[in-house]
Amino acid sequence: METKRQALRADAERTVRTILEAAERVLSADPAATMEQIAAAAGVARTTVHRRFATREALVAALTAWATGQFHEAVVAARPHTAPPLVALYQVTANVLRVKIGWGFAMSRVVPADPDVARVHADVLDQCDRLFRRARDAGLLHPDADLEWARRVYYALIHEAAEEGRDADDEAVDHLATRVVDTLLHGVGA
Repeated sequence: METKRQALRADAERTVRTILEAAERVLSADPAATMEQIAAAAGVARTTVHRRFATREALVAALTAWATGQFHEAVVAARPHTAPPLVALYQVTANVLRVKIGWGFAMSRVVPADPDVARVHADVLDQCDRLFRRARDAGLLHPDADLEWARRVYYALIHEAAEEGRDADDEAVDHLATRVVDTLLHGVGA
């Protein structure tokens, strides 16, 4: 009985992911798209989408929460606390760019009031701050660098790179990540 229940849960999770992926594609192309258009793109009945998400707003909130989870996983996967600071900075940048490019609609939404999403963003901020302190301590950043300002500049660079990288392949994302890290660490001056 437990195996059957697990199979049903796995199937339901796949269905939700399929709907969320379709919602990202459809809403990126047309932010005013309907639930019916999202269902068609997901290859499921409209009733299936409505059974999982009562309203369009609930679907967008779930999409934002799911993308936020992907964002968090991208940061954690870079091992920002254990990898050498330069390696971690590059890997965080590349991973986050992949999420921001792949989930652009969801990542551009205002963070919902969901406390779980707020906790994820707070944890990512904390990890970034700790990574920047490690980078400063390793000599990658000037000893007197204002780390809050540096982080804000870094976020802006990632945002601009993600905008430039729409539809970028992995190689292009790697190039953009290198540009972001190089610009952060060396600026654009002569």
